[in-house]
Amino acid sequence: MSFHPQLAARMEHSTGPELLSEPFGPPETWELGIEDREIEGPGGALRLRIYRPVSDAADRPCLVWLHGGAWVGGDLDMPEAHETSRGVAGRADAVVVSVAYRLCDENVHFPAPVDDVVTAYRWVREHAAELGVDPARVALGGASAGGNLAAGASLRLRDEGETPWQALLLYPLVHAPLPEPSGELAAALAEVPAALSFPAHLIDQVFAIYLDGAPVETASPYAFPGHAEDLRGFPPTYLDNDEFDQLRGSGERFADQLRAAGVEVEQVTSPGVLHGHLNLVGLDVAHATLDRMAARLGLR
Repeated sequence: MSFHPQLAARMEHSTGPELLSEPFGPPETWELGIEDREIEGPGGALRLRIYRPVSDAADRPCLVWLHGGAWVGGDLDMPEAHETSRGVAGRADAVVVSVAYRLCDENVHFPAPVDDVVTAYRWVREHAAELGVDPARVALGGASAGGNLAAGASLRLRDEGETPWQALLLYPLVHAPLPEPSGELAAALAEVPAALSFPAHLIDQVFAIYLDGAPVETASPYAFPGHAEDLRGFPPTYLDNDEFDQLRGSGERFADQLRAAGVEVEQVTSPGVLHGHLNLVGLDVAHATLDRMAARLGLR
């Protein structure tokens, strides 16, 4: 159990958030068409950023992608959105649609972000021919809070008869409160500097903003899919957790719940990294994750 060498080298000089603020290498280069578009959403204009390979094709797989940010932050330009979308589209010869869902604040709460995700997913399927997408191969995925939204929207779409082709969930938070960590995870978390962990009071605050102060114990399974009583029929799932991450317990439990419900699950623990490794430009662990995500989109 040790931090990735690229992270460990920086930790010798700093243990604060600034150690993650600089790239670990140059951005990847991909030849893609990138288009910003607005569609009609439940709360007004809904922004999408569409990443398409430049060659013509009529039946590419597609990933509808959701950045993280604790439901209150993040945007289409952050590495977890932009570099992930570019990397997956380029590797998989796929279309990726990144969604600027509504962020929560004093006026916006669940289910608004989930409503936006469902709207974006349906728009992609309705416009599959225009996008060069196979409507039977539209996956839904996201990271951190975006992984939560991807799982919640997948559950809702299952219930409404439109189960996505796959779910790609990266270090998702799908239970509230968080499960108690295993002994192994507790030992890993003890190695994380305090400035790089999530204090319990901060997690409680973002839960309160997301749910507009409602108790987490009574939250809808569309808000926290780990609360669902029946996960049968959930889409086949790729689930990638970070080794040194408090949220890993939620992802691991969800994988167990899905398997118990008969869902096909590919589960990975990205080694040596903290929460949010897709935001670390140039990190080889992030590149390995993008490789696996692209491989999932290559399935038939």
